[in-house]
Amino acid sequence: MGFLTNLINGISLGSVYAIIALGYTMVYGIAKMLNFAHGDVIMVGGYICFIAMNNLGLPPVVAVLLSMVGCTCLGIVVERLAYKPLREAPSLAVLITAIGVSYLLQNTALLVWGADPKAFRSIVDLPSIKLLGGQLTVAPISIVTVLANVAIMVGLTLFTTRTKMGKAMRACSEDKGAAQLMGINVNTTISMVFAIGSGLAAIAGVLLCSTYPTLMPTTGSLPGIKAFTAAVVGGIGSIPGAALGGILLGIIEIFAKAYIGTQLADAIVFGVLIVVLLIRPAGLLGQEIREKV
Repeated sequence: MGFLTNLINGISLGSVYAIIALGYTMVYGIAKMLNFAHGDVIMVGGYICFIAMNNLGLPPVVAVLLSMVGCTCLGIVVERLAYKPLREAPSLAVLITAIGVSYLLQNTALLVWGADPKAFRSIVDLPSIKLLGGQLTVAPISIVTVLANVAIMVGLTLFTTRTKMGKAMRACSEDKGAAQLMGINVNTTISMVFAIGSGLAAIAGVLLCSTYPTLMPTTGSLPGIKAFTAAVVGGIGSIPGAALGGILLGIIEIFAKAYIGTQLADAIVFGVLIVVLLIRPAGLLGQEIREKV
């Protein structure tokens, strides 16, 4: 039963990575930038949900919605203040700015909430499910996490292919100049991308803290980096690729901790990234784009 338990835990953790990676891949796919502050938005979402449930006594569903609203507003503000002025700047300047925003959010959280870890109460207050005569135990939060990942992936796919705003995002991804000539407001479209990505980060933060119930200002840093790795492995810019990469990395990490060792698990995860980039630089589901010079 150990194998099945590790597999379920891996899929659950991978689903969290997948939700975070979807935020990365949307921002990169449309805005062509890497928002390394995305992992810290996860942390902010966790704190908002924690305060809503513990201090304000709100129900978990309301707390999650409040967390999504807060992170969505935060994403829009960060995009308008930090990234919009650098729209035509070199990619290195944007990258350095993203790292600066990440440190700003971490240290602000440190000043506001302190460095002491907070015990996060799970948003799913249900008993564990016993299977195979009680030999296999499945936590309810694992089921909720997997279902949330599937729902978000399907919803984003339908949004980007069926709605007017989704088609505008795809147009901006292909050619911002041409999209603007066709009447698309590029700035509004990119702000919407950041809003959606930050809302997803809030969901991921709540699910992550519910699975591993410890919250602190650095909570989102390492999961954010691993989720970025998942996005690259799956094919950054691809929604199904982000989901596939996240689940694969979650399974690899859990099995590495179980059968090899906790200390080597992270090294193995990032080693998989190197192998994938050597064999398939565009990622598992990514497409290589050739540019004529």
